[in-house]
Amino acid sequence: MSDLNFENIKNILSQLTAAQGISGEENSAACTAAKMLEKFGSVTVDDTTGNVLFRSGSAKGKKPVMLLDAHIDEIGMIVSYITKDGFLKVSNCGGLDRRVMLAQQVTVYGREKIKGIVTSTPPHLEKDSSAVPEMEDIYIDIGMSFEQAKKAVRLGDRVLIENSLEELQNGRVTAKALDDRAGCAAIIRTLELLDGKDTAFDIAVSFSVQEEVGERGAKTAAYVLDPDYAVIVDVSFAKTHGESAADCGELGKGPMIGFAPSLSKTMSEKFRDIAKDKDIPYQIEVMNGRTGTNADTIGVSKGGAAAVTISIPEKHMHTPAEIVDLADIENTARLIAEYILSENVESGAKSIC
Repeated sequence: MSDLNFENIKNILSQLTAAQGISGEENSAACTAAKMLEKFGSVTVDDTTGNVLFRSGSAKGKKPVMLLDAHIDEIGMIVSYITKDGFLKVSNCGGLDRRVMLAQQVTVYGREKIKGIVTSTPPHLEKDSSAVPEMEDIYIDIGMSFEQAKKAVRLGDRVLIENSLEELQNGRVTAKALDDRAGCAAIIRTLELLDGKDTAFDIAVSFSVQEEVGERGAKTAAYVLDPDYAVIVDVSFAKTHGESAADCGELGKGPMIGFAPSLSKTMSEKFRDIAKDKDIPYQIEVMNGRTGTNADTIGVSKGGAAAVTISIPEKHMHTPAEIVDLADIENTARLIAEYILSENVESGAKSIC
């Protein structure tokens, strides 16, 4: 089915990761993603939540509804105070890795975009250079006085460490926000693979907001779209060095199929069977309870939905230098597309006795 169109995926990723979409302020990223979905079906950006919602087919006709979800928001910071000497005090939006914060160049989305630098004490003057800064110890220097800063920046404005997608060796790329724009790219690629084909499901898509602050967008998206089944596409840990192989997947070894008490074992097993049958590389990710993804919310929203996670391995999660393998995104899309095309998926999927 796949033409291994990595250049296309890289293009999609480049546009998605370039957009600003800190939790609670995802408009730019949402509009970018919505434009990419328009050619496949009906798209709306919810005025209340900011969720990007997509439907194809009748989406409540004879076919069951399959929801493909990935979160569109990214981690960042929010301005909480302006000091008397013009520095910005910030708090985190999502789980920032504070180890990489010092001396980072940032963009403050104030009344206009302003460049700034996270302050750093020179090592010559630092008493303990091994300490990881707490968020309350992080300040941003925008080169302004207090009066200038007050006119340019408002409390509640967002702050982002920005960069552009860069290609590494062997089909790997690095950027901010690959968690979870990589998942969004995989879903868009899935729709490309399914375009014009007769599917076993009507397809719905949510690019949901505010996942990094508590899976908030997924709750309302699932209620509105009311799926029978759901595939949650997110990123998961890829082994770098020193971590336990039992806790991590590997870049380039394929999507990670989730097994957990909170997921549908029937769906997980079917995904594994399809991967074997279609010779799609895959990995297994076992979780012992909640998954830490939107699956935890979507599975129990409204009347509930049988849900599974398909995760893309990622290095350096929650930093501005996340890394994924384009082949893993392509194979994630291939696997989901094959599942949706499978004629025997629905039969028995909800059978208990």
